[in-house]
Amino acid sequence: MLNSFLGIFNIPDLKKRFLYTLGLVLVFRLGAHVPISGIDAIKLKSLFSQGGLLGFLDLFTGGALVKFSIFALGIVPYINASIIMQLLVVVIPHLEQLSKEGDEGKKRIAQYTRYLTVVLAAIQSTGMAFWFRDVLKPGYSFTFFLASCVIALTAGTCLIMWLGELITERGIGNGASIIIFVGIISRIPSYVSRTVTLVKGGGSLIGVGVLLSVFLAMIVFIVIVQEAQRRIQVQYAKRVIGRRVYGGQSTYIPLRINQGGVIPIIFASSVLFFPATIAQFVPAGFLKNIATALSPGGPMYVVLFFCLIFFFTYFYTAITFNPVDLAENIKKYGGFVMGIRPGKPTADYFEYVITRLTLVGALFLATVAIIPSIVEGLTHITTFQGLGATALLIIVGVALDLVRQIETHLVARQYEGLLT
Repeated sequence: MLNSFLGIFNIPDLKKRFLYTLGLVLVFRLGAHVPISGIDAIKLKSLFSQGGLLGFLDLFTGGALVKFSIFALGIVPYINASIIMQLLVVVIPHLEQLSKEGDEGKKRIAQYTRYLTVVLAAIQSTGMAFWFRDVLKPGYSFTFFLASCVIALTAGTCLIMWLGELITERGIGNGASIIIFVGIISRIPSYVSRTVTLVKGGGSLIGVGVLLSVFLAMIVFIVIVQEAQRRIQVQYAKRVIGRRVYGGQSTYIPLRINQGGVIPIIFASSVLFFPATIAQFVPAGFLKNIATALSPGGPMYVVLFFCLIFFFTYFYTAITFNPVDLAENIKKYGGFVMGIRPGKPTADYFEYVITRLTLVGALFLATVAIIPSIVEGLTHITTFQGLGATALLIIVGVALDLVRQIETHLVARQYEGLLT
């Protein structure tokens, strides 16, 4: 990995891409410190000290939400829009047809995703303005704050979306993933600072050591499972056309254990945080009691979180992996799985394999998701609260993808050197 990173500076084109990505990331980090006027900083800090949903959302904005900057929504609306469009492609025939029309169809879907991002950003910024109306400066006009909040946050989201697309096209890695990755790791110094303060104040050094050891073991475990895959061998029959022989080669289809990535955890977290969000707008009562019972780290929260991750892992895999289409495509090009008849038997075989893999993937995600809460409860070290399973999965996944892309560029340049 270190050799791959150092190799960036030996290739001019790759070095240019790296510096371009670094420059856009710097723009993103600068924008996270440009606040929207009207907010009382002391009241806002007190609100965030309660943790819960706000702390979870702030993790994806790299601290922009706690400062209530123009990037307070981060790239979350774009991620939500992408997930929604991914689901709609399976449900709406027109979008499904567009997805099969090559680059032109993908461009149309990407444009629809941008429009949906603007709509979601406007809705979320409106809700955020009402949420933070109690932390306004005395005498500040709420109407003016609402208008400025919606305009600034929506424009900020569009700017981040544009930066992400520029990174994808001209930089290194997936732009949206890089922005989330940078936002998460930017919070690590604050976690370290709080931990050092805790230890100096008499906190348990052994507890901190146990927590860090668990985080390190989780990272290793995540890397192993993220890279694991089941390879299904596919043999293509030989075809004789004139004097030429086509086909006859053997290949494989890689089926990843963790098909859903981090998305099932995000879905499960959103569902569990929904009662807490609604409870912010209603007086004390039944809903408030539910929100209290579902507070992060509680027994009911951990159990429901585990079950919901299972459900959303199977749900997301079911809508993104179609064994029937895969079997038909293999049959159409004269291929077959070794020992399995083409057509429906092949589709049934894929369904059987993916069901077993999804079970392992769901167990992996659910276990990784609840371990930080359990360890924090046992060690009573909460200075790393927020750096949970979602953050670790994103950090590891983006880092692995970045290394792969760098190595791909390095290998391509080596072959070009041989040819010239």
